[in-house]
Amino acid sequence: MEVDKLKTVLRRSMLTDMSRRENSAEHSWHLTLMAVLLHEHADEPVDLMRVMKMLLVHDIVEIDAGDTFAYDQAGRLDKEERERRAADRLFALLPDDLAQELRACWEEFEENRTADARFANALDRLQPLLQNLHTKGGTWRSHGVTLEQVIERMQPIQNACSSLWPWVEDSLRNVWVNGKVRDPWD
Repeated sequence: MEVDKLKTVLRRSMLTDMSRRENSAEHSWHLTLMAVLLHEHADEPVDLMRVMKMLLVHDIVEIDAGDTFAYDQAGRLDKEERERRAADRLFALLPDDLAQELRACWEEFEENRTADARFANALDRLQPLLQNLHTKGGTWRSHGVTLEQVIERMQPIQNACSSLWPWVEDSLRNVWVNGKVRDPWD
């Protein structure tokens, strides 16, 4: 029942129908489905089951730590500490063997050093990109995010799913040309 609380953690991203903000549980589910559909685009072989486990637990710490907006520099200052404390409490609720397995998945995602983690992190960047593209720059516009910031944030896609990168670049160029994201030199 503890993980049910993830449904109450609101992210900044709007649903594509713009009716409300997405919650972290929906985000994790969406990423997991994306992994199933897009794993052939990973630049390196990945263990799909491990990637799926990572994606299902990668934001579980937000139950205690809350969601930190990707472009919130002040919020990022203590993010790691808040999330570590949350991980300590949440994973301790599980039997030891399961706690160790899932905590290892969470840590692997955070460290972003393995092919599985790189692919999972790329999807974690791709999903909000898709939402912003389909909401006319929604979150980016409302928070004054620049194209330069978005391109930097999307780098894990280029690093782990290079076949998708030309589409990402074209999509971002189109969004910028249509004025949906602030010019980085404004």
